Amino acid sequence: MMQVSVTDAKGQLTDLVRRAEAGDEIVLTRHGRAAVRLVPMEPKRDVAGRRALMEAVQRSAASHRKPGPSAARSHDDLYGEDGLPK
Repeated sequence: MMQVSVTDAKGQLTDLVRRAEAGDEIVLTRHGRAAVRLVPMEPKRDVAGRRALMEAVQRSAASHRKPGPSAARSHDDLYGEDGLPK
């Protein structure tokens, strides 16, 4: 944890913001006592952003899809020729 007085932080704010974005914990002090902490913002996703993300995931999944057995005959191993359970 890095502690910096508010007075000193005025001259190095850009550097402190970069360090906070990189994951360093930065605490600004006033009169020797912790006053505030600099933390990076979490990006908010709007509806369009979420929709774009879901469509990208669906396209990726579709490109990795492999052909498998037909679902129409998936219960054949459970039932006999007479249609009753085995």
